[in-house]
Amino acid sequence: MEFRDKQAIYLQIAEYVSEQILLGRWPTGDKIPSVRDLASELEVNPNTVMRTYDFLSQKAIIANKRGIGFFPADDAPEKIKVYRRESFLENDLPVVFRNLYLLGIDLKELETRYQQFIAQTFTNA
Repeated sequence: MEFRDKQAIYLQIAEYVSEQILLGRWPTGDKIPSVRDLASELEVNPNTVMRTYDFLSQKAIIANKRGIGFFPADDAPEKIKVYRRESFLENDLPVVFRNLYLLGIDLKELETRYQQFIAQTFTNA
C-alpha cells in the first residue's frame, strides 16, 4: 500500500479496510485480518492498525468479538457508504469541480470517462 502525505496513515488504512468490505473481499460474518497480520501486510506499526480498528469500531463499521477478532458489522457497507460519501462531498468534490472548471472539462466528457473507468476497473473484478 502506498501512503499519501496529506492524510493520517490510520485513516488511509481505514479507507483500505472499508474498500475491502465494500468489494466483498471481507464479507460480513467473516473475520477480518488481526491487528498484527494487517500491520505486517501493510508494513506499519500494530498500534497504527489498532488505531484504525478503534476508529472503525467507533463508527460501528467493525465490531470486536472478544477473544475471536474483528468482524464487519452486518450493516457495514451502508455505514461505509454514508461516511465516505459525506467525506467525499465535503472534501474532495469541491477540488474536482474546481479542476473541471479551470481545465474546461465538461460534464459530458466526465461522464464518458467515468463509464470507461467503471467498465475497465470493476467489470472484471
